[in-house]
Amino acid sequence: MINKKIKREILTYTSVILGTVLLSIVVQHYWFQPYTVKGDSMKPILHEGNRIIINKHSKLERFDIVVLQAPYSSDFLVKRIVGLPGETVEYKDDVLYINNKVKKEPHLHKYLSKVPAYERFTENFSTYELSPDGTIPDGYVLVLGDNRRISRDGRHFGLTPISSITGEVNMKYWPLKEMTFMH
Repeated sequence: MINKKIKREILTYTSVILGTVLLSIVVQHYWFQPYTVKGDSMKPILHEGNRIIINKHSKLERFDIVVLQAPYSSDFLVKRIVGLPGETVEYKDDVLYINNKVKKEPHLHKYLSKVPAYERFTENFSTYELSPDGTIPDGYVLVLGDNRRISRDGRHFGLTPISSITGEVNMKYWPLKEMTFMH
């Protein structure tokens, strides 16, 4: 017969383990979620196999990196928000224009410095190709991959409904030597 002290300890440990598992499930379901990056469309910041944490309740802003449901499959994609509702977006000669005003992309500075002057990093593109008046409608954003030469993104599949965005990438935690908070 097991004495009362041992029973109490077993019950305590079991309760702690079950509570931890339950809390982990609730946190993952409602607030934060781990994700493994597939593909290299966000190089050099994120690449195949990186492990990230997404925040499901962030207020989305321009240049946030987000995880979204792919419009053409059951996969999830990692992209960067470039255009917001009510805006027109245009790329011309590797320069981003939001509502006809130049907008710097500091996250691409290192990458662009490696591209020869005679090559395009981002092909000329406009939201007029995606929307009759060129304006991103309410409830939608334009997402692009940082590795523009290989990324399948909003230039190919169109505007992204905000409802299909799972969350904002807040942290890269794997590999450990690359661990960093994003934003």
